[in-house]
Amino acid sequence: MFFPISDDDRHIDSPSFVTYTLLAINIVVFLYQLSNDAFTYGWSVIPKEITTGVDLVEPQPVRVPGQGVQEVPQAPGPPIIYITLLSSMFMHGGIGHIAGNMLYLWIFGNNVEHRFGHFLFLIFYLLAGLVGSFAQILMNPESVIPNLGASGAIAGVMGAYLVLFPRNQINAVIFYHVVTVPAIVVLGMWIATQMVSGFGSIASTSASTGGVAYMAHIGGFVAGAAMAIPFRMGIRSEPDSILRRQYERDPRVRQWW
Repeated sequence: MFFPISDDDRHIDSPSFVTYTLLAINIVVFLYQLSNDAFTYGWSVIPKEITTGVDLVEPQPVRVPGQGVQEVPQAPGPPIIYITLLSSMFMHGGIGHIAGNMLYLWIFGNNVEHRFGHFLFLIFYLLAGLVGSFAQILMNPESVIPNLGASGAIAGVMGAYLVLFPRNQINAVIFYHVVTVPAIVVLGMWIATQMVSGFGSIASTSASTGGVAYMAHIGGFVAGAAMAIPFRMGIRSEPDSILRRQYERDPRVRQWW
C-alpha cells in the first residue's frame, strides 16, 4: 500500500485555472453518467470502433475464460466516432476510479500547469490522453470493451512532473504511515508498477476482457515525460515565478538540471 496524498506546494498560491476546470468537468460528466448508461457505452472509446471507423450499437459477444460467452452492451456514439477519443477522457467507471484520478490530478496538475502556462498545459493534457488511448488501442485493436477515464492524461501529467520537479517533496501513505519523499521516488515506483503490470497483462485475461488499462497509463506517462524534456531543456535559468520563490525557500526541491 503506497500512494501519494499531497505535495509540498504551500507557496504556490496562484490559481491553477485549467486544473480546477478539468476537475470540475470530470465530476460533472461522471454525475451525468450515473443517470445515463447509454451515454457511458456510446461515448467511451471502443478500440474496434476506432480501428474500423464503425459505431457499434448492438451488444457484442466476448468469450470470458471460465464464464463462457458474455455480451458487452453498446450504444450509439457521436456522429463522428473518433470524438470518443476526447469524450472518454472525462468519463469514469465508478467512484473509486474518479476519486483516484482526481486526487492525482489535484496533487500534480497545478505545478505542471504553472510551468507550462494555462493554454499549453491544456494542449499537453489532451495530447497525453490521446497517446494513452492509442497505446491501449494498439494493445488490442479488435477489443469491444469500453475504455474510459482520465488515467492516460493524468499519467502524462505525472510523467511531466517527474521531469520538471524530481525533487519536490511528496507526502505519501505507506503501510498506514505518512512519509515525505522526493517525487522521483513516488513516481518512479508508480511507473515501474504500471510497466510490470502492463506488460504482464498482455497475455492475461484482462487484456481481452477489461480491467485496468495499464498501457494507457504507460503511454500517457511516456508521452508526458517526452513532452516535458525539451520544454525543460529550453529553460536556461529558472524564471522569476512562484516556483522559483518556492525553491529559494526550500533548497531540497531545487532543480537538478
